[in-house]
Amino acid sequence: MRIGFAGLGHLGKEIARRLISEGIELVVWNRTKEKALDLGVAIADTPADLIKQVDRVFLIVFDSQASEEVIFGKGGFVEGDVKGKTIIDMTTNHYAYAERAYQELKKYGAYYLDAPVLGSVVPAQKGQLVMLVGGDKEKYEENLPLFEKFCRKIYYVGKAGNGTKLKLINNIVLGGFMELLAEAIAIGELAGFDRELLISILSEGAGKSYILDVKKQKLLDEDFSTHFSVDLIYKDLHYAQDLLRDVKAFSFALQNVKEAYGKARSMGLGELDFSAVYKIFKKT
Repeated sequence: MRIGFAGLGHLGKEIARRLISEGIELVVWNRTKEKALDLGVAIADTPADLIKQVDRVFLIVFDSQASEEVIFGKGGFVEGDVKGKTIIDMTTNHYAYAERAYQELKKYGAYYLDAPVLGSVVPAQKGQLVMLVGGDKEKYEENLPLFEKFCRKIYYVGKAGNGTKLKLINNIVLGGFMELLAEAIAIGELAGFDRELLISILSEGAGKSYILDVKKQKLLDEDFSTHFSVDLIYKDLHYAQDLLRDVKAFSFALQNVKEAYGKARSMGLGELDFSAVYKIFKKT
């Protein structure tokens, strides 16, 4: 089975590596071709060229604007042989875009699965991601064996757009938890306590969580090499604000959490791991 893969950022590349290790033959495309060279697989010149060679393609890029360009833009999938083919979009999109992309691709006779994932680089390496899939159930079931090669849990959540909505709700918690942990550790240090002691106590108390477990070493070492960037969480929380507005919900926390990451971006930390939000509290 030959599968297409478009988008080789931090997470995309690890998912691609995982699929290759599971015996899947990939054809890839990335805007910066050099990032694909070490995978040792065929590289397409354009998304249109990629879709001509496969019957399904994974897509994972920065945001909805980038997804739209790859699918519908110049040299995009729809300029290739897209009829009857399935685009599995793992980008954390704007939910309205995911709904629109599904409808637009239907006009081309193609299928769109709204399929964001929970987890970042390390779970991807271990095949431990969680996927939230919206779209035609028949196409979900058809691709389920493929998803199981890099995910430990896959949820079918109904129509296109629902996967993205649930991902954004998850990331409200993700961004908030990371920001609050960073704030608490920095406050503790200002109060005169050792960082390792603080993290140890939080790990045994109210801070005990998957997030602290996976970010503990980054915080201890101040090694903020990127697994999931400040820029990405900021973008996701911006999309989440639109969701709150549309469903007439409110949040006491979301705006403040988003702006903490906005502060980190203004300090030049946007491309670092989102745990680097710790640095804004340490510096102040």
